Amino acid sequence: MLLGLSLFYVGAALILNGLWMLGRISDREIAVINVFTGGLTLLVSLKLAFGEGADATSIKGGALSMLFSLTYLWIAFNRLTGADGRGLGWFSLFVAITAVPVAIDTLVAASSTWDWWLGLSWAAWSVLWLLYFLLLALRKPIAGMTAGITIGQGVITGWLPGYLLLTGVLH
Repeated sequence: MLLGLSLFYVGAALILNGLWMLGRISDREIAVINVFTGGLTLLVSLKLAFGEGADATSIKGGALSMLFSLTYLWIAFNRLTGADGRGLGWFSLFVAITAVPVAIDTLVAASSTWDWWLGLSWAAWSVLWLLYFLLLALRKPIAGMTAGITIGQGVITGWLPGYLLLTGVLH
């Protein structure tokens, strides 16, 4: 259920961040969903990593979820302070590289439709973080394309599966 909760708001943050990149939401206003989603995923990550019964699997899940938490909190910080995002761009490269073996490991071990979806989502997230690196750190002119992909991934890898998990359609 915590995964559904996290994915639901990750989806919202991705969709809204894509709209922000298209100029539909102001800098200060986009900070709200990023602080909320970053804080929520941080709480879930901390519970996974340090909660009662934490084991190697839950600690790994917490560590990987914190990649999302820091990304959203950093976006909020940048929007509230006017920072240029280059630091976030370099962090995004770190996350993009990290997500590749996570995707591969997940796909190799996949034994269900959910496992395949999760592995493919990690691959998609790796591409998305790579786009943020190119956009923010290397200043490539790919904002429109990155915004569209962000919105699409928000729906497919976040909002929809999060909603389906929360409603019990997926287990």
